[in-house]
Amino acid sequence: MSDTAKAPDATACLALADGTVFFGDGFGATGETVAELCFNTAMTGYQEIMTDPSYAGQVVTFTFPHIGNVGVNPEDDETADPVAAGMVVKWLPGEPSNWRAAETLGAWLQRRGRIGMGGVDTRRLTRAIRRQGAPHVALAHDPQGNFDIGALVAKARGFAGLLGRDLAREVTCAQTYRWDEMRWSWPEGYRRREGPGRRVVAIDYGAKRNILRCLASAGCEVIVMPATATAEEVLAHEPEGVFLSNGPGDPAATGEYAVPMIRTVLERGQPVFGICLGHQMLALALGARTVKMNHGHHGANHPVKDLETGKVEITSMNHGFTVDSQSLPEGVVETHVSLFDGSNCGIRLKDRPVFSVQYHPEASPGPQDSYYLFERFVAAMAAHEAAH
Repeated sequence: MSDTAKAPDATACLALADGTVFFGDGFGATGETVAELCFNTAMTGYQEIMTDPSYAGQVVTFTFPHIGNVGVNPEDDETADPVAAGMVVKWLPGEPSNWRAAETLGAWLQRRGRIGMGGVDTRRLTRAIRRQGAPHVALAHDPQGNFDIGALVAKARGFAGLLGRDLAREVTCAQTYRWDEMRWSWPEGYRRREGPGRRVVAIDYGAKRNILRCLASAGCEVIVMPATATAEEVLAHEPEGVFLSNGPGDPAATGEYAVPMIRTVLERGQPVFGICLGHQMLALALGARTVKMNHGHHGANHPVKDLETGKVEITSMNHGFTVDSQSLPEGVVETHVSLFDGSNCGIRLKDRPVFSVQYHPEASPGPQDSYYLFERFVAAMAAHEAAH
C-alpha cells in the first residue's frame, strides 16, 4: 500500500504491523498511539474496561457495536484515568441515553487523552486477531485525514510488545493508603465500611477499585501497598491476609521483584488470595511458569469449571498471559480451567490457605458468580486465626 493511501473522508487510521490498514472515523483525542491490539466481547462496561489498569499498553477492539450508548460517569471509573491506549468500535458513539450519564464517551476520551476510532468492521478485525495473535498496531486520529501510512506501519513494527515488560510498576500506586469504600448498592451508592475488620494488605499491581470494594464489603480493613513493596514492609502492617491484585504486562518481568516478597509471605503461613496477574505472580512464586497467549481472554462471558465441585461459573476475564498448568509443582492443585481452551484458571496449595484465580470475581463489568471467593478469603483468615 502506498504511503498516501487514504479512504474518502477518513479521520482515523489503524495500521497493523503486517501492513494491513483500517480507516474510520476518529473521536476522542487526536494524535497517535502505538500498542498491542486485543478484542473484548463484553456487552456492557466499556468505561470500566478502558479504566482497567490491566489494559496498559493495549488498544481495545469492542466486538459489541453499541459502545458509548450510556455515556460515562465518575462512579464507574476503575482507576483515576483511562489506562487502555485507545479503543476501536463498529459505530461512532451517539448521544448517551442513561440517567447516570455525566458526559459523552467522546468528550471523556478527549479530556483524558485517549483515541477512539469508529466505522470499523470489527468482525474482520477480530478474526485477524484470532488468526495471527494480538498484533502490534499504530492508531492515529487526525480531523484533516492526513496519514503517513508507511510511517504508521513502521511504528507498529517498532513497538516492543508486552513480552518481557514490567508494566505493573507504571500503574501501581505511589504510596501506601487505606481503602474503606464498599460495593455500589441501590439507593445509597457507595458506602463506607465501619468498625473492625480483617486486616488485609493488598498489593497493587494495577488494582481495580471494585476489587478493593469487594474486599471491604466482605469485612476487610484494606491497606493498599505499591507493587514494589518488600516483604518486610508488608509484614510490618501485621496483616491477617495478603491479597495480590490484577495488573498488566509480563508476569515474569514483574516477578523479578514481586516473587521474592511473595515467597517470604508464604513462609509465614498466612492466607493469600490472588486475582489475574496476582494469580500468575503466586504461581511463579510457587515454582510454575507463565506463557504469552495467542490473543488472550478479554470478555465477560467466559465459562470456567471448578474442578473440585463440578460447578461452572460465567466469569469476567482480561489477560494475555496464562499459567502453564503442566509446570505446577507438587503440592499445588489446579482448581479451575477455562471451558473455552482448557487453560489454567485457578490454583491452591494443599497444605496452606493460599489460592488464586485467573479471572475477575469482582466483575465490573461482568457476572457476579464468583464473588464468594472474597468470602472464602475472609473465612480462611478466620480459620487461620482460630488455629493459631
